[in-house]
Amino acid sequence: MKKLLLATSLLLITQHVFGQGCVAVRHFGVCSAAMTHNLFEKGDIQAGVNYRYFKSFRHFRGTHEEADRVANGTEVINNSHNWEYSVSYWLSKKTNILLGIPTQINTRSSLYEHGRKQRHMSFSRGLGDVRVGIQQWLLQPGTKAWNLQVGSSIKLPTGNFNSSDIFYNVGVNGSPEVRPVDQSIQLGDGGFGVILETQYYVKVREKLSITAGAFYLVNPRETNNIRTFREKLNPILTNEAITSVPDQFSSRIAANYSLNDISTISVGGRYEGVPVNDVFGGSSGFRRPGNILSIEPQYSYMKNNLTLNLSVPVAVRRNRPQSYTDLENQKTTGTFRQGDAAFADYAINVGIQYTFKAKVKERPPLNIF
Repeated sequence: MKKLLLATSLLLITQHVFGQGCVAVRHFGVCSAAMTHNLFEKGDIQAGVNYRYFKSFRHFRGTHEEADRVANGTEVINNSHNWEYSVSYWLSKKTNILLGIPTQINTRSSLYEHGRKQRHMSFSRGLGDVRVGIQQWLLQPGTKAWNLQVGSSIKLPTGNFNSSDIFYNVGVNGSPEVRPVDQSIQLGDGGFGVILETQYYVKVREKLSITAGAFYLVNPRETNNIRTFREKLNPILTNEAITSVPDQFSSRIAANYSLNDISTISVGGRYEGVPVNDVFGGSSGFRRPGNILSIEPQYSYMKNNLTLNLSVPVAVRRNRPQSYTDLENQKTTGTFRQGDAAFADYAINVGIQYTFKAKVKERPPLNIF
């Protein structure tokens, strides 16, 4: 029973559900299986799907909200639906391998991308960037009141990073023109990436645990050669004519309380975003760096082999810092420059997983005659 309660609470940290808005943070939800590792035996398989939805429309420059954008009807509105289908296979009680396959449906409504004359919508739908990885516990699960897990994955450039749609009032004599959609609703980023992560838990009391974790995606590729057409908006944006392939990060800490044998509630803080500069490779090209600090309540339900999760991270601080290209242009012109980005107020995350237990081979009866 203790293992069940602890495992349920550990689900609350592991859903890597990222950024809300024009800051192009990719969705990875496959890790939700890993922290229930002390329920699993060699040969067990867990399959599931994580769904995320958000609507971004509030514009920030730094931490200052430009409320006039909504008041004047010039805001950019992104609606994003993400489903990630995941499978994890346990090599042992301490080690599992995983596969995450994301799919997306995104819409983006704006004025400035359509000649600033009419509001139109652009659209993307399809497969995202697939993830394949491995996770390892430091200690044998269930033997101590604490444990540490480390993991690494490869992010494959399977998502279309050149999704295109019709843009109005931007072609010759104001005609429509087919262009790549904005980076924030592209299905992939076009780069091979390495994902590094760690998770930690400690049981404080019988029903109370503390969990913490961090995640970083290293994207060595600098740009993906996809044109943004931002230089058409303003000649000073020539250095933003090609799309960047940025890193991304997330961290979370939470207190988890088991209500009973099958239900756990959690309250945590989540910090996530896209950095200004990458760890490896260059940082040029167009990106919207940004970070979001959220308070995240969550409910988890586990019975038999079925697990359900619901969380709603609510943003309490949103920040769009100066980008690499902002700083370049500021140095060239001698004038302060800082772009903006739209963020959501909250996101809705729902996860469901089912475990297929390995069949235990029965020993043949002992023939004593």
